[in-house]
Amino acid sequence: MSPAKLAVVERRDFEDWVRRYEHAWRQPGTQELAGLFAPDATYRAAPFEPPFESLEEIEAMWEREREGHDEAFEMRADIAAVEDCTGVIRVAVDYGNPVVRSYRDLWIVVLREDGRCTSFEEWPFWPEGSGGDWPHRPPD
Repeated sequence: MSPAKLAVVERRDFEDWVRRYEHAWRQPGTQELAGLFAPDATYRAAPFEPPFESLEEIEAMWEREREGHDEAFEMRADIAAVEDCTGVIRVAVDYGNPVVRSYRDLWIVVLREDGRCTSFEEWPFWPEGSGGDWPHRPPD
């Protein structure tokens, strides 16, 4: 296998990655993200948005966008497709108790053999008028 070719990963690898993503979301700080994302990973928060282009940028976005590790939310995920090192995941997230904001997302995730993501692309959807949005890059 050439160094540029990514290994084939399996459905259970994506299930594990999603489980670890939710776990990291519920933890203070961003230390857990190094186990989720490769140092040179890209994270595109919406299809036409410029990506966050490193673990450092992903960590900064994560801290900026979360209300905190203890924010109330329920997340449900279903692996829709897996081919080679790419998985497509349907995700539903409801924030608040009671629910004040809901998202339905598609995630396109590329994993390395070590289980870390090299490319994350999110396609977020939310009900009209609910105040949904996605993380934006801060102005330079």
